[in-house]
Amino acid sequence: MTIANTTGGGPPKPAAVSPLPGPAGPSGNTGVASASGARLHAALTRLPSLTGLRFPAALFVFFNHTGLPFPFLRLLEDDKAAMNYFDVTANAGALGVTFFFVLSGFVLTWSARDRDTTGAFWRRRFVKIYPNYVITWALAMVLFASAFTPTGTAVANLFMVHVWVPKFDVLSSVNTPSWSLGCELLFYASFPLLYRLFQRISLGHLKYWIAGVTAAVMATPLLAYSLMADAPAFPGGAALGAEATVEQYWVSYYLPPVRMLDFALGMLVALAVRHGRWRNIGLVWSGVLLAGSYVICSYVPFLYSQRSVTIIPIVLLIAAAATSDINGRFTVFRNRAMVWLGEISFAFYMLHFVVLAYSRKVLDGYFSPAETAGIIAGQLVVTVILSWALYALVERPITRRWSKPRSARATTD
Repeated sequence: MTIANTTGGGPPKPAAVSPLPGPAGPSGNTGVASASGARLHAALTRLPSLTGLRFPAALFVFFNHTGLPFPFLRLLEDDKAAMNYFDVTANAGALGVTFFFVLSGFVLTWSARDRDTTGAFWRRRFVKIYPNYVITWALAMVLFASAFTPTGTAVANLFMVHVWVPKFDVLSSVNTPSWSLGCELLFYASFPLLYRLFQRISLGHLKYWIAGVTAAVMATPLLAYSLMADAPAFPGGAALGAEATVEQYWVSYYLPPVRMLDFALGMLVALAVRHGRWRNIGLVWSGVLLAGSYVICSYVPFLYSQRSVTIIPIVLLIAAAATSDINGRFTVFRNRAMVWLGEISFAFYMLHFVVLAYSRKVLDGYFSPAETAGIIAGQLVVTVILSWALYALVERPITRRWSKPRSARATTD
């Protein structure tokens, strides 16, 4: 999730250490205490706080799209009010997507199964992701996108390869958030090999790998600004305070191999947490740092605001939430409501833009701040209801039915 997954089978227990039983979590899973305060070994099969954190991340993307001052999304009549709202939400989408990319690497590593095959892993990812993807693609095409989307672009979007084209009318085609699933496709294809390679890293060297990948993420905008032409800026970018060319923006934010750094960082941090090589600062301080970094994003050059400023607090927050679950500590993200919202968050992520764009299409005129707030609240409620339906009727039953090959299903039936 990824956007689509933060639960799994749990990490294998180290053979050399017998883990200590800890308090049972709300789902009945047993936590594991740390040995001499130095190593954390998890017997948890799930990390409910990470599941609960998925919905706030998806909500950040939702509010970012409600704040975009483009005619096909804008609701506010007053220009100043529209720009003020955009100023607040401008970097929320980038924060949410980066969170999901790091979370994806963390959770897939945490839940990796030693006896798993590459084919079995890819099968589970496919049945988890693609049915929702195709349904939301079709909805977007039917409701609004077919009127202005060339056939070739629509087909590229259907097969998740549109993110490889450095053109906004392709990158943002059909269902705009779908570009991130094109990145996830590369992540999933690479995960089995990356997991084998990262397991070979000595525990003493994990911190250097984490530092190096973090530095690479933070340096990406510097390289884009330094090595690529500064003109022409992408359409409308200057007016929005987003000073970069299409190519600079694509390379530093959209290009799948570059975004795989986020995913790899999540993998490395999961290994560090698993083996007690992570210095946890706690959820509160991680949240404070993340909030502070979001404010700073408004005062740095555009490309730096997209992930460089927030990457460290994101990593700290994910690791802190996982550590809290391992040790059976309370978090506000592991209650039943938050876990349920986290479970439908992939459907929410894929549906929200369809709801926003279609509702804007059928609404006439522009609105006051109070009216806009009411409309956005209604869009949010509708998206949650539709997301629950998509999860309950499509995602969950298909995942349960088709995650395993027929022979394995017959054995467990």
